[in-house]
Amino acid sequence: MPWIGGRQRQAGWSLDPVQSMGAKEVSYMAGMPAILRTRGAVTSVLLILLGVWGGLVPFVGPYFQYAYTPDVAWHITLARLWLEIVPAVAVIAGGALVLASTGRLLAGAGAILGALAGAWFVVGTAVTALWPQVGTPGVPAGTSATRMVFEELGMFTGLGAVIIFCAALVLGRASATAPPPWVGPEAETATRRFPAEES
Repeated sequence: MPWIGGRQRQAGWSLDPVQSMGAKEVSYMAGMPAILRTRGAVTSVLLILLGVWGGLVPFVGPYFQYAYTPDVAWHITLARLWLEIVPAVAVIAGGALVLASTGRLLAGAGAILGALAGAWFVVGTAVTALWPQVGTPGVPAGTSATRMVFEELGMFTGLGAVIIFCAALVLGRASATAPPPWVGPEAETATRRFPAEES
């Protein structure tokens, strides 16, 4: 067996980290960024679509008897502006940042913006009690308990919860640490110390 630096090199051992990695591990690491970009793009597009829904449903919902009072199509109030349009625009902007990002910092910023806007969808109607100048959001226009629940979920609390969930997925992916350069049993073999030279 050859001697390297006063230590005996065993057969089958490689000092080159790349050579010590199996083909399976190299393939996994090479494909990982593409997978993350694909999943991030899907989540960002979903955020944008949720934002579009949140911003449009108060105006087009009355056509389908799905609205909060005043249930008049394309009718804007101060409460609708602050409780639905502003957070919807923020969600769209956050999703666009994630979609356009090439790094973790920008993607994380977009995810945080989307999460804050989603939280505002959830708590905004309750916070108006402290800020009466914002106006009243109205009440569900449905004539049955089931419709009223679906209007509440689809326009405020449920919508905000889904937005927060999607933003959390993006934020978790953006903050995840990269995998170690060596994976599999080869890592243990490559990092094992060679036996000391016997005198």
